[in-house]
Amino acid sequence: MLRSTLARQPLAWTLLSLLLLLAWDASGLDLALAGLSGTPTGFPWRDNGFLVHVMHEGARSLSWLLLAALFAAIRWPVGVLRRLRMRDRAQIPLAVLAGVLVVSLVKQASATSCPWDLQAFGGMAHYVSHWAWGVRDGGPGGCFPAGHASAGFAFVAGWFVLRRVSPSAARVWLAGAMVVGLLLGLAQQQRGAHYMSHTLWTAWLCWTTGFAVDALLRLKYFRRDAPAGVLPKLNGS
Repeated sequence: MLRSTLARQPLAWTLLSLLLLLAWDASGLDLALAGLSGTPTGFPWRDNGFLVHVMHEGARSLSWLLLAALFAAIRWPVGVLRRLRMRDRAQIPLAVLAGVLVVSLVKQASATSCPWDLQAFGGMAHYVSHWAWGVRDGGPGGCFPAGHASAGFAFVAGWFVLRRVSPSAARVWLAGAMVVGLLLGLAQQQRGAHYMSHTLWTAWLCWTTGFAVDALLRLKYFRRDAPAGVLPKLNGS
C-alpha cells in the first residue's frame, strides 16, 4: 500500500497543482499584481540593469551552461550522478530540454500579449485571457507562458531521476529548480514581461513534461528488460 501511494504521488501533485492553477486563473488576480509594478505610462523597472543583464541575460546563459554540463556528465558524471546508470544520466538533460521546448512551442502559438503591451500600462493591447484561444488582443502576442522562467523550472525533471538513488538530493534539486524558476518569473513580472499565471503555468508544464518523459522511459525500459510475464511494481524508485 505504501509503495502504491508513493508511485501515485507525482500524478497527485500534477493534478492538484492543475486545479490550483485553474483557480488562480479564475481569480482574475493577474492584472491586480501587474498593477503593483506597472503605471499608466509603463513599467519603471523594465530596463533596470540588474533585472535585464543579471536576472534575464545572465541567468539564461547560466542555464544553458548547466544544461551543457549535464550533457557532459552523461559521459563524465560527478557527485550523486555517479550513482545513476548512463541512461538515467541522459534522461535528465533530455527531459530538461524537452520542458524548454514545450514551453517555447506553446508560447509561439499564443495570442496573449505581455503586460507592458496593455493600454492600461501605456501600450496598445487590451486584456484577453490566455484561455481565449485565437482571440487577438491588439498586441504582438506570443507572451504565454513565461519562457524565461523555464530556465529554472525545466530542471525539475531531474527530481524524477535522482529520487531513485538519493531522495534527499532529489528534494534539494527540486527545491532549487522551483526557487530559481520563481525568482526568474518574478523578475520578469517586475519588468512587465509576464503575469503571475504565465510563471505558474510554465512551472506546471515543465513538471508535467518531466513526469511524462520519466513515465514513458520507465515503461520502455521495463518492456525491454523485464522477464516475460512479470508485471511492474508500483514503487517510487
